[in-house]
Amino acid sequence: MLNHLGLVDALRAFRDGRASPGAYLAACHEAARARTDLAAFTFLVPELSVPELTAQDGPWGGIPVGVKDIIATADMPTTNGSPIYADRVPAADAWTVARLNALGASVLGKTVSTEFAWRHPGPTHNPWKRGFTPGGSSSGSAAAVAAGIVPLALGTQTFGSVIRPAAYCGVVGFKPSYGAIPRTGVHPLAPSLDHVGLFTRSVRDAAFALSHLIGQDDADRHGRPLPAFALDLDTELAPRAAPRLALVRTTLWDRAEPEQHTMLESAAAAFRTAGAQVSDLTLPVAFEGLWDCARLLLAAEASACFGPLVARFPDRTSQVLKDLVAEGARIPAVAYLGALHQQAALRAELDTVLAGYDAVLTLPASGPAPEGLASTGDPAFCVPWTCLGVPAVALPAGTHEGLPLGLQLVGPYRTDRALLSTALWCETALARPLAFPAL
Repeated sequence: MLNHLGLVDALRAFRDGRASPGAYLAACHEAARARTDLAAFTFLVPELSVPELTAQDGPWGGIPVGVKDIIATADMPTTNGSPIYADRVPAADAWTVARLNALGASVLGKTVSTEFAWRHPGPTHNPWKRGFTPGGSSSGSAAAVAAGIVPLALGTQTFGSVIRPAAYCGVVGFKPSYGAIPRTGVHPLAPSLDHVGLFTRSVRDAAFALSHLIGQDDADRHGRPLPAFALDLDTELAPRAAPRLALVRTTLWDRAEPEQHTMLESAAAAFRTAGAQVSDLTLPVAFEGLWDCARLLLAAEASACFGPLVARFPDRTSQVLKDLVAEGARIPAVAYLGALHQQAALRAELDTVLAGYDAVLTLPASGPAPEGLASTGDPAFCVPWTCLGVPAVALPAGTHEGLPLGLQLVGPYRTDRALLSTALWCETALARPLAFPAL
């Protein structure tokens, strides 16, 4: 099926004349309309608009993208997952959306987010099993890529909102280093932790997309662009040869389900067989404080961000958001400043801890997607790496009772290209065929 082509494969098909941008866009739009049962989108461009999208000039002309509903789009609603903004159309595009438009890509629609990217869930179902969560808060983006609707979707991660839904939905999720992709036009949750991330169906596509989306914008004062790397249709990411992987179980190991333990151990064995060095690594005791550090930063900053909103709209904000605001309001300034110092110190220390390794191999979640839509699952297995701001990749690695299982690879800060090269090697060693859920 034409809509099953990934980002790079679709662009090559356009260049070589094997497919037209118009036909590809139409196939993706048809797939979106065929899977309305997923409730992955809050807004989908009208069918009559699809031919107009093919007229976009640029190297990505014909590529549809899903954009999380906390990322501003000037020509369609951006609700932030909240009834407060149900009818809001922003005056300007987010930096990432403007960049996609400049490349010639088209926003096919806005994907479901939890309320302000926190824990009050949206209506999206897991594409692999109805009635199971796709994860959150980037629920719709993960589901749309997994279902074959778009080859690329934008998400955000403050705790685990790219890596966990990617693992639950069986796609590649990439959270770059903190500051790598400007967040201008993205509604904040906790600026010291917020990242823009990507969902694709392959590591190659994630690397290609990242190479075009890294940048700097003066309006994002936390931005720190990565060392530039250029990838195009003729210059692909090369896999790292026989990587050295640190198998990190963390103190949360016992919270994971047996099938998730088995999957990670099986993946480690497969990597060893393919030539990788895989060694157990226990993080220093100081890193055990990262969960509390992240929670303190999140609560304090979210309270500052949403306190006035909760006070103004008590009937249109969820209890979980109210609770977060109240928690943050009780945090002393000295504790908040101490957490910022702890975050920076441990980020720097991780370089020393990982000396001699190419990446950490660890869990992205406690197991497969939980049943029910009342929760988006446990983000705790992603939290320390998000707090450190280091790059992380979720890879599909197995299934359990029809639901995907994933693994997580993590690298030192600002080593995004090297981590993606390691992830490409791991993806090849796992040799999992690309699969799509049945309609």
